[in-house]
Amino acid sequence: MTYCVGMVLDKGLVLMSDTRTNSGVDNISTFRKLFHWTVPGERIIAVMTAGNLATTQAVVSQLEERTKAPSERENCLLKGATMFQVATAIGRLLRGTIDEVQTANGEAGKGRFSATLILAGQIRGMQPRLFLIYPEGNFIEASWDTPFFQIGETKYGRPILIRGYDRAMSFEDAVKLLMVSFDSTLKANLSVGLPLDLLVIEKDAFVATHEHRVTAEDPYFDQISSRWGDALRAAFHSLPGYSFETKGGSGDQAP
Repeated sequence: MTYCVGMVLDKGLVLMSDTRTNSGVDNISTFRKLFHWTVPGERIIAVMTAGNLATTQAVVSQLEERTKAPSERENCLLKGATMFQVATAIGRLLRGTIDEVQTANGEAGKGRFSATLILAGQIRGMQPRLFLIYPEGNFIEASWDTPFFQIGETKYGRPILIRGYDRAMSFEDAVKLLMVSFDSTLKANLSVGLPLDLLVIEKDAFVATHEHRVTAEDPYFDQISSRWGDALRAAFHSLPGYSFETKGGSGDQAP
């Protein structure tokens, strides 16, 4: 499984992904799922992947190959005029790759080679943008109502993001929030695992503002994990106590 999050802030974009892939409990590997390409002063484009590993690697490899192409139509990452055009081209590539593999595998391939992507980045003269690209090749864009996207094993870390997210928050606070979200997911699901890859993209910088790989020995992540657990226990014990002598703890006397 996978867990990836892309987040839009007033200051820019923050992305984080895990690196675990598995085909059963006895076949666990580590593969990068966060990739980015930069033309300094002009654009930065990042992609995160979730789904069948062979499919996602084929898509990323083709994108990498296309960065060497001279035409805008083929080299969407480095020459696409807008992020919308980049999303459209990557969506077509994703769907085409899935269709090709499924056709080659016949009935056995149906549903096995699916993948979902998060696309993030900024092109000079435009705002930073974030897209969620579905296996069918269509996509949606982040908005004020939906300012972050998750792919993979989303359910355990989502409540943290919903409660803690603030579009005006600093990059540092956004990273801290993502660390808590990932820690909660790691604790609940063994199919998501360290190391984690982090990428921060400041608005109008057109380069990676901050990159970091979070390993099991990372002291900051260890502190986040430990203190978050302590904080949850403290918050739990600070809540009003339930009494069997009242209806639902409301204070009304039982009959």
